[in-house]
Amino acid sequence: MIRVVRKPLPRAVWVAASDKAEGLGRIHDPGIAAAIWRRSRDPGLAAWVDSLSPERLPCLRQAMSVTDVAAAVHAACDRLGLAPSPERGLLATDAAALALRFGTIMATPRVQVRLDVIRNNACHRFHCDRVVARLLCSYRGHGTEFGPATGQAEVTQVQTLAAGDAAIFRGTLWPGEECGLLHRSPPIAGTGETRLLMVIDLPEDEDDCDCGLPH
Repeated sequence: MIRVVRKPLPRAVWVAASDKAEGLGRIHDPGIAAAIWRRSRDPGLAAWVDSLSPERLPCLRQAMSVTDVAAAVHAACDRLGLAPSPERGLLATDAAALALRFGTIMATPRVQVRLDVIRNNACHRFHCDRVVARLLCSYRGHGTEFGPATGQAEVTQVQTLAAGDAAIFRGTLWPGEECGLLHRSPPIAGTGETRLLMVIDLPEDEDDCDCGLPH
């Protein structure tokens, strides 16, 4: 009788941070579980987004070509009656640039894009998404929290993305290495904070969150 012994996959736990957009491509490096582009929000865009009431923040959930993202963001703004402005243009342009960057890194011409307005504790358990990879960027409010797993969905060394930072996190479907880095949305219920979060996935990974919470 032949006994098959399955060797555990190597774990990816390291974070690669850079002040350059090209740094996001390090998500493909061995051992890297997240690649972060550290950046500041444009002051004009930040002031505009922060001034909008939660009901006036644009929402979007759509699969599309990376070349259609700017138009989709403008359409989301049009649905709310947000007048064209340089700041609105900056939001659309930045979202499109991040989608193109993600598409290039992941070798896909199509992406699933979400703009979520968050006012509660969505995805507040530390988890790894059931996707290949996911890009997250908070245009308003606190950014995503993350850290290496120290137990079953436990993180003791928590770090936080700043508003404007763009990060690609590996998911459970990433081939070859087990992801040992967990993340979550910051718990904001009861604080009065409203977040505007952009999520970019591969089209086949649509909305596959593995936090165990209803959405």
